[in-house]
Amino acid sequence: MKLEIDFLDETNEVSEDVISTIQKILNFAAEKENVESGSEVSVTFVTNERIQEINREYRDKNQPTDVISFALEEMGQGETELHGPDMPRILGDIIISVERAHEQAEEYGHSSLRELGFLAVHGFLHLLGYDHMTEEDETIMFGKQREILDEFGLKR
Repeated sequence: MKLEIDFLDETNEVSEDVISTIQKILNFAAEKENVESGSEVSVTFVTNERIQEINREYRDKNQPTDVISFALEEMGQGETELHGPDMPRILGDIIISVERAHEQAEEYGHSSLRELGFLAVHGFLHLLGYDHMTEEDETIMFGKQREILDEFGLKR
């Protein structure tokens, strides 16, 4: 396993099997993206209510969303990198609304596992610096997501 992943399930609804699959898909994505072994990431499963609070507090959007990522490596002015040769690379946090994942899975006609896997990979790519603010960036990021999910075997 390449990544050190810290899982927290605030909903008490996510099974060990689902967590195990998400751990595997994130490690698969890390391998595809050549992320250093031992890099750290946290994944927290929350309710719609909790993700709405986070969205409001950090993004000034007072509504629930499906996934939010907090990259610890985004450099602000005057900041320096936190990892060195003796320290693990700390990528950041991925927060996923389990309720929203179930709603979207139903909407798109695929399993909740597929949707949770998609959201985890989406959040992970954000931690690595990918974005979808422009059409060009969106094409790159969404292409990577699809490739990772399809090669891993979590197809729609």
